[in-house]
Amino acid sequence: MSQADVSTRRGFGLGIALLGSEIRVLFRRTRTIAMLGALAAIPILLAIAVKVTTGGDSGRGPAFLGDITQNGLFVSLTALTVAIPLFLPLTVGVVAGDTIAGEAGLGTLRYLLVAPAGRIRLLLVKYLGAALFCLAGTLTIVVFGAIIGALLFPVGPVTLLSGQTVGFADYAGRMLMMALYVTMSLLGLSAIGLFISTLTSVPVGAMAATIVLSTVAQILGALPQLAFLEPFLFTNYWLGFGDFLRDPISWDNFQANAVLQAGYVVVFGFLAYGRFATKDILS
Repeated sequence: MSQADVSTRRGFGLGIALLGSEIRVLFRRTRTIAMLGALAAIPILLAIAVKVTTGGDSGRGPAFLGDITQNGLFVSLTALTVAIPLFLPLTVGVVAGDTIAGEAGLGTLRYLLVAPAGRIRLLLVKYLGAALFCLAGTLTIVVFGAIIGALLFPVGPVTLLSGQTVGFADYAGRMLMMALYVTMSLLGLSAIGLFISTLTSVPVGAMAATIVLSTVAQILGALPQLAFLEPFLFTNYWLGFGDFLRDPISWDNFQANAVLQAGYVVVFGFLAYGRFATKDILS
């Protein structure tokens, strides 16, 4: 085996070990557990509110809420719709904004680079950790929504937006695809948060800036006068997961969203590397 192969294997092993350590630290933090708990509370509180206010009577309530009383499986869908404009970006902004700035604020960033983790490897590991949180947060909403929906409301075949009726297995697969779609939708925001996190050693500032940018993007997308900006805003396709409730599934929004999020990941990934590679690490 050549020296290059040995170095590659050693680097890969170090990267996996670093990623494993990052995941353990991230998901053992009280803050992360609290945020996942808050996300789990969204479908629970939503379902309880609908149950109390409607008494479980079929057909009452506004759009989606009325569907919940007829079929508890709609709790997950409704909770995702409620969470993605604010609650998911809020938690993702906290995690992404803390990636590098948090280590700098704690004074551990210099020691991580001495490890030797390497700046590129550390950036990749931090971003993958944030991306994994996106998936964990989304799945938390979906899973707890399905559980509380089954406990409080009738569960049966689901009528899709296109009018067809599907069974539980088919709907569960569609919900999983919706969760993956929402996770993908948050990857651009995670890359923005990573970049902002390289600009400061104050994690609260990076978190706040990431969350504010998410809100501003949604406001810009809602203004008719700025409609020309919509295709370029990372929030543009956030609610496109409803296409998975059609038969056949429309993949147009999925493809456009994938290209858009990939663009943000590449651009802000390079910006993060450009900043981090030349940054003097003093803490």
